[in-house]
Amino acid sequence: MLTTRILPCLDVDGGRVVKGVKFQGLRDAGDPVERAVAYEAQGADELVMLDVSATPQGRGNATDTVARVRAELRIPLTVGGGVRTDADAERLLKAGADKVAVNTAAVLDPSFLSRMAERYGSQCTVLSLDAAQRDGGWELVIKSGRERTGKDAVQWAREAAELGAGEIVLTSWDRDGTRSGYDLALMRAISSAVRIPVVASGGAANAQHLVEAAQAGASALLVASILHDGDTTVGELKDALAAAGLEVRR
Repeated sequence: MLTTRILPCLDVDGGRVVKGVKFQGLRDAGDPVERAVAYEAQGADELVMLDVSATPQGRGNATDTVARVRAELRIPLTVGGGVRTDADAERLLKAGADKVAVNTAAVLDPSFLSRMAERYGSQCTVLSLDAAQRDGGWELVIKSGRERTGKDAVQWAREAAELGAGEIVLTSWDRDGTRSGYDLALMRAISSAVRIPVVASGGAANAQHLVEAAQAGASALLVASILHDGDTTVGELKDALAAAGLEVRR
């Protein structure tokens, strides 16, 4: 049985952790280094850090924050936000990222994924896929949810996997920050369409939501608000997953 991973997510803006609802109304949630160290101590398998204002502001990822977190972190680190060129990806890897997540740039230039996979390996190439419900399916959204593309999210996941993406971080725009649970139908659709790991993101309020997402096909579970607000810990979430019969790393 494959191990189900728990990935705390740090949305970063201006060097601080922030959290909002549907990518809007951001509120301060602490220092990224302090959060990263705390979640590693709780048993996090990996950490995801996204510079949420980099792409909308047309700038690169704040690599100084990446370097500060990497200096204190031993578990794998995925970094995304503002990755528009091959050079941007290289800067993040040099700053300490183990994996680089790409969203908008890959949609605008799908060959970006192939170049990353060829140069750094598929295990380093992560597709950040944000999807919003539309007409009974899901539409791909980019630029931190600010722009609809008209592109089918499931088809894009298939295409990205073929191009070389080694993992997908799948965020439901409709559920992000709402604590209404992951979009399980979306998870089933994407996980059944590809053969690479899919990380569920957007909407977790409790351990049962994580269990349901794993049972719907998620290889890993991204969590933010419930950890930032102190509602639970990574260890408690892992206990719940194990009680449901899922394999977790201790």
